[in-house]
Amino acid sequence: MKGWEGSQMGQGLWRVARNQQLQHQGYSGQGYLTRENGRRLATNSISNTSHRKQAQGGIDIYHLLKTRKSKEQEGFINLEMLPPELSFTILSYLNATDLCLASCVWQDLANDELLWQGLCKSTWGHCSIYNKNPPLGFSFRRLYMQLDEGSLTFNANPDEGVNYFMSKGILDDSPKEIAKFIFCTRTLNWKKLRIYLDERRDVLDDLVTLHNFRNQFLPNALREFFRHIHAPEERGEYLETLITKFSHRFCACNPDLMRELGLSPDAVYVLCYSLILLSIDLTSPHVKNKMSKREFIRNTRRAAQNISEDFVGHLYDNIYLIGHVAA
Repeated sequence: MKGWEGSQMGQGLWRVARNQQLQHQGYSGQGYLTRENGRRLATNSISNTSHRKQAQGGIDIYHLLKTRKSKEQEGFINLEMLPPELSFTILSYLNATDLCLASCVWQDLANDELLWQGLCKSTWGHCSIYNKNPPLGFSFRRLYMQLDEGSLTFNANPDEGVNYFMSKGILDDSPKEIAKFIFCTRTLNWKKLRIYLDERRDVLDDLVTLHNFRNQFLPNALREFFRHIHAPEERGEYLETLITKFSHRFCACNPDLMRELGLSPDAVYVLCYSLILLSIDLTSPHVKNKMSKREFIRNTRRAAQNISEDFVGHLYDNIYLIGHVAA
């Protein structure tokens, strides 16, 4: 009984102390203080936090908040009131269209050459003009517009697009420079690019040599290859040329592995064709009876007898788990 009374007295004292603490922190008997008092407490808290930030050498958060308009006219922070590094970081997340719109408000900031240089190099990773001394009156914003115009022209007519880049001094008339431009650009239409590479085998040769397949598993390397150089939709001479060039490049990047497995470029060529056929077999909804792992090993080793059964089995597992090599 005494233990129960002691417990009740302890709980009562705790409630009294807790109520005093809540009242001291800004709570009333009905719950919270009025909204105006709550705002005042929040403002004081922000002010104290900002002073602590200042004391630690950080950004003055209170000063940044003061740059905002009043509650009735709330809007965006004026970027010109922020440190330049912070303003440029914010603008660097915009695309070209939004950056042009931002230049209507913050002309000096949005027209900064570093911002437009970043946009150019993030979209077109390699251009011959990047490695040259810029001509008089050069502007990365103007270069971006020319690169965009040239890409649209390429996607309509590849030869005219390449000629446009050369006429503007953006690309040198060299297969290696054109190959680097294609390798580092993702805005080119893959169907038009396939037609162009089929006609310009000299550019295709340099484009293949830009790939580094060292220490890559064969199906993964083939996927990377077809991400840059899209495979044709039908079998033919062009597909055979692509697989032949890939096989020689893969062997050149992995000489030790080729000796260990006893593989030659011809054997890699056979494996690549087998992987493409297996990819179609396993992913096509029109194929009802899928090829089993045992069947794939038997058929592949029949064409390339020096390949180990375990290695061919790992090839099958990769396609089964990850998917098509030329998707």
